[in-house]
Amino acid sequence: MALMSLSWCLSAALALLYGSLWPQVHSALAPENEVPLRPTTWLPEGKITSITLPKGRNRRLYFTLKKKAPAMSLTVSPCDSPIEWSLAARTLKDKPLKSLQWSTKKSTPEVWWRGPGTEEKIHSFAGNVVDTYSGPSYPHASIYILRLRSKQQNTRVSVYLHEGLGPSGTFPLLPADPQVHTLGVGMTSVTLSWAPSASVTSLPHMQKSYDYCVLVNSQQNYPNLCAARESMRKEIDQKQEKKERMRRVTVWPILKEWWWQQWDTFPEPQSPSSSLTDEFSDLQCVCQGTESVCTVSELLPDTQYYFDVFVMDRLNGTSMAYKGTFARTHEEAQPAITTLREGELRWVTFHDRGSNSEQFFSFRPRGWQQSGLLTLQSCHGGEKVKVTVSSKGQVLTSQAVGRDLVHIWLQGSPSYLIHLEREGTPTGQISAATDLALPGGLMASVKMQTSSAYHRRGVPSLPSTLQIKSFNRLRGCNSVTLAWMGTEERSLYCVYRRKLGSREADAGGVSALTAPCLGPESRSDTERVLCKYFQELNPRRAVTTAVIGGLEPGMAYVFDVYLMRRWGIPIKYASKMVKTRKEC
Repeated sequence: MALMSLSWCLSAALALLYGSLWPQVHSALAPENEVPLRPTTWLPEGKITSITLPKGRNRRLYFTLKKKAPAMSLTVSPCDSPIEWSLAARTLKDKPLKSLQWSTKKSTPEVWWRGPGTEEKIHSFAGNVVDTYSGPSYPHASIYILRLRSKQQNTRVSVYLHEGLGPSGTFPLLPADPQVHTLGVGMTSVTLSWAPSASVTSLPHMQKSYDYCVLVNSQQNYPNLCAARESMRKEIDQKQEKKERMRRVTVWPILKEWWWQQWDTFPEPQSPSSSLTDEFSDLQCVCQGTESVCTVSELLPDTQYYFDVFVMDRLNGTSMAYKGTFARTHEEAQPAITTLREGELRWVTFHDRGSNSEQFFSFRPRGWQQSGLLTLQSCHGGEKVKVTVSSKGQVLTSQAVGRDLVHIWLQGSPSYLIHLEREGTPTGQISAATDLALPGGLMASVKMQTSSAYHRRGVPSLPSTLQIKSFNRLRGCNSVTLAWMGTEERSLYCVYRRKLGSREADAGGVSALTAPCLGPESRSDTERVLCKYFQELNPRRAVTTAVIGGLEPGMAYVFDVYLMRRWGIPIKYASKMVKTRKEC
């Protein structure tokens, strides 16, 4: 019996112990739809309130109006995501019972919201632009409820409440036509215009609290300044993240880079006069001021850009957005491209003095091998001419063109784009000899030829030197003996002569020498003395000679030798002046 009574006492004690730890059941006086206490936000009047909206969750803000307030206006400004918001007025039939016992502590708006009454929706809106409700107050409304919701992503919202008639003056005014218009579009610039804001035009000239800011990007138009800032911040974060990834790849960072990183971490001294006027200092406005016309320059050709105009109130730190526009810049002017024929010898001339000039050519090699040879030669050593060969947008080679022949081997592409560019030369640097070299006042000239190479696998061999040698001992009254270097390939060599007058001979023959670009096609047949084939497999012994007869005693002659090839421009040897003996 004693054991039974002892066990009963232990059971009762355990029941009391665990019963105190068990969750208590709500009182029967608690409402059936009671929810735990949530934070309540009162919306102040005359102050911009920033609200954070989590994705998919409703936020409620409560406010009341003064008894004598005839009207109100509520401005909701989303940031970078569309939102839904509504305004309702709730009227209570009876005041909440103070004697009612609640299981949890409630805030006053929540108690009113649970009390008996009616609710009337005043306004609702969905979108990502600034929306303002203006209307009379509800005299019987006990409390106003603003509901906010973001369905797409976490975002921020700015809310401003104003009591009374007329605009609050906190936000800049937009004109009746807030559209940004395009006045002109060029290849690298766009000119914009918009109707001026009354906030800007009504200000005295000395006061500069309002101005415009024009932003440009290549992605989209922004509904407000907050969305533009968020986009800029994300772009900066992406660049920083990319730098961080690159920095992780480098095991030992450069000391200099580390030093500048440490230097950048020190905070810059802030001016004591900084205030709300610095809120817009981070914006990269392409145009800023009170003018309603803007020309955006330094744009890329054939690119679509989006332009947004904001009127900013630097005193209150607010802004309003015009309705942005977009425009596509014009394409870059396509240069004229001349097609080169097979084996065509072309003179490229630049007529304008003292400025950069360029010309474009195209060439298609014949045959399935798609091989070709491009030969160029500048007719003026003082001119700076550059050739660039590209195919399918990729540069294959780029080099300078001088008096010596330039051979460029083309292989592997069905077509080639040849770009010749001449850099401008000051007028004082152009000598008189250069002007006399080409008739017609041409200031620069390049000799060029393109030909398909069916059986070759590279650039043809050239002589080791292009100098002509004359033998004084073999010089007579009616003949001279010349010698020059050849190649291991069988080629045709042609010799031309030209008799000089007494004045040219007395001047030393410098001005009488044949211009380097003058080929056999520009020489008279009467000047040709002979043509001969020559080949020597040993380059060191590839020397050929020719005896030129039929000359007059005591006369000066200029001799030119041309290496005639199947491919490329004929190679001209350096002119040689020789004078025959007067007496033999």
